[in-house]
Amino acid sequence: MRLLGRIAAAALSVPVLVACAPQTDVAGFPAGAPLDYQLGGAYEPPAGVGVVVRDASDDPADGLYSICYLNAFQTQPGELSAWRAEGLVLEVDGVPLADQDWPDEYLLDTSTDAGRGAIAERIGKGLESCADRGFDAVELDNLDSYVRSEGRLTLADNLELATTLAGRADDLGLLVGQKNAAEESAALEAAGFDFAVAEQCVEFEECGAYTDVYGQAVLAIEYPAESGDADPCAAPDRPESTVLRDRNLVTPGDPGYLYRDC
Repeated sequence: MRLLGRIAAAALSVPVLVACAPQTDVAGFPAGAPLDYQLGGAYEPPAGVGVVVRDASDDPADGLYSICYLNAFQTQPGELSAWRAEGLVLEVDGVPLADQDWPDEYLLDTSTDAGRGAIAERIGKGLESCADRGFDAVELDNLDSYVRSEGRLTLADNLELATTLAGRADDLGLLVGQKNAAEESAALEAAGFDFAVAEQCVEFEECGAYTDVYGQAVLAIEYPAESGDADPCAAPDRPESTVLRDRNLVTPGDPGYLYRDC
C-alpha cells in the first residue's frame, strides 16, 4: 500500500512519451463492479461487492472476482533476510535501503539483468501460487520504487521487470494490474498491464491519468481526507469502481473499520 510520497513521485518521474488512446475494457475484467479492498485481512465482503482484492497470503473470495496483491518491487515486512541472502536488496554503503514511509520494506535491486531475472523468478512463484489458488488477477505494488532509490534505480529498470512479470501473469491466465504510478500508466499498459488500482486518485486529482489509458478498468480506493470534508464519491471524474476504506484496511470487527461503496 502506497499512501505517502505521491507528490515526490510525480515530480521525479521521467516523462514517458507514449501516444495512447483509451483502451476498451479488458475482456473478463468486471469494469465498474463494486469493490472491496481487504489487504488488512480477509473477511466476508459486504453484499453487492463484485471485486475483492486480498493479500497473497489470503485465499480468494468465493464466487467473486478476486485479485491477489503482491509486493513486487520491495520486500514484504519480515522478509529482508531471505531477499538479502540472494543479493537482491538495494544497498547503500552496505546498508539495505528502506522505503522511508514503510521502514520494514526494502527496495529490491532492479538495476541489472541478472538481478531482475532473479527477482522475477521469486515473484513468479508468487504469481503461480495466486493462480493455483484460484485468483483471477494480480496487483503488483511499488512500481515506483525507483523514486525512493536515491538515483540508483531507474524507471527503465522497473519497466523491464514489470514487462517480464506481466508476461508471466498472462501465461498463467491472470490479468495484471498496476498499483498507483499514475504518470506511468501509458508505459505500463504498453508493457502488458490490463487494469489499474489507484489509491486516492480523487484526492490527488489524477483519476483521468488511469481512465484515459484503461477506460473503466480502474479500481479506486479513497481514504478519509486529512483536511476538508469533500465527498470523493461526488467527484464527477472518479472511476465507476470507487470505494472508501479506512487507511489501515482493518476488518469489520475493528472499531476503525470503514467501508462505503460509491
